[in-house]
Formats: sequence, C-alpha cells, structure tokens
Amino acid sequence: MKRELGIARCGLACCLCSENVECRGCRQDGFLDLSWCKDAEWCENRKCVLEKEIAGCYECSPADCRKGLFKEKIKARAFAEYARRYGVEALLDCLERNEQAGIVYHRTGIMGDYDDFDDLEQLMDFIRTGKRRTSK
Repeated sequence: MKRELGIARCGLACCLCSENVECRGCRQDGFLDLSWCKDAEWCENRKCVLEKEIAGCYECSPADCRKGLFKEKIKARAFAEYARRYGVEALLDCLERNEQAGIVYHRTGIMGDYDDFDDLEQLMDFIRTGKRRTSK
C-alpha cells in the first residue's frame, strides 16, 4: 500500500492502485495540473469536485450520485460514502488492514475483491470488516 497517495477525489483507492505506475494520485500536484494523467480531462467526478470547490466526492452525497464513475460501478461510490461517513483516515486504515489480510484491490486488470458487489451497504460492510456477508 502506498498510503501517501491516499484516496482519489472520486473515492477510488490511489493508495492500492496498480494500474498506472506513473500515477501520483489525483490529489497530488494541486489537482489542477494532471498532465501525466490520461484520464484527467474526461473525468466527470474531477470536474464536479472542482466546480463545487470541495476536496472530494466524499464531501458531497456519493451514495445518491450517478455522475461519471458512479454511474455503473459502486466501488468508487462505496469508498467515497465510507469516507463521508467515517473519514478518509478510517477508510485508509480499513484498506490497509484488508490488504494485509489478503484482500486484493486489482486482481485482474482493474477488477479485484471490491468489485463483485451490487449493494452499496454490503460493499461498505466488506470494507469495514474484510468479510463477505451472505444475504438473508
């Protein structure tokens, strides 16, 4: 875990990302000049955060948002909602503990153990406990 990269503005875990070794996290470099980031120009969540002048989606209403990355996948939305409810440091602590327990952020490409969920609260419970709960 590269804890210093922290959590992206959208909620994704830059600290665990293995997709782009050149990436320095979207919170770095003042967040305005991200010429090294291939996704900076199209990132709808980044644009929204800049317009609202907030630190990240976790300072808004991520559970109800469907902009950009939040449209189809719940991973970023769940991470941002977790940070909104419990704080960014608490999210980082859980992710670090989960990684040490063998939970993988990117197993195949950008898909990993946090991606096989379709319920926000179940994913947030997995983040908190590191254990999958079966539905009743």
